[in-house]
Amino acid sequence: MAGDRGMTGLHWRRVVATLGNSDARTAYAQIVLGAELPDVLPDVKEHRRTRAISNLLEAGLVEQRVSGELVASELVFRDLLEQQPRHPKTGLDRFLRLGRIERYPANVAERRALLARIAGEVIAPGERLTERQVNERLLSYTDDVVLLRRYMVDFGLLERTPSGSSYALGQEEPQDGELR
Repeated sequence: MAGDRGMTGLHWRRVVATLGNSDARTAYAQIVLGAELPDVLPDVKEHRRTRAISNLLEAGLVEQRVSGELVASELVFRDLLEQQPRHPKTGLDRFLRLGRIERYPANVAERRALLARIAGEVIAPGERLTERQVNERLLSYTDDVVLLRRYMVDFGLLERTPSGSSYALGQEEPQDGELR
């Protein structure tokens, strides 16, 4: 269920982008106020209604119960706030600002350690993600998700299927800090 997403699947940019859409924002308000599914966006074309509800579910703003009922997530905003750093800038945190990469370490071992930490935060062991899902999760750390994803693949922290259709945590450790 969406309520079990935790920090790895929830991103403030996705939440803000979803609420920036008028249909999604209206649907969210209706769901918060307790509207039943048939009463959400009743005057909107079905494809727009479906898209708005799907975006709310994907952003973690609403959850769908087994009964099919849509409810506003009680944890989404708390979980987003918990993603904010609470530590002084030491160790790898000195390369981050507000939880985002400010600069990459020049030292290869530190760069690998930073990338490993991020990979462990965004992808659970055994989890397979599409490129879009990986990019959405990496947006919490940088606007240049292509570079970050590439670094993770180069360091063997993220493995891509030969078809490029999915990504997972890497299985092998590169030797002596070498790139793949």
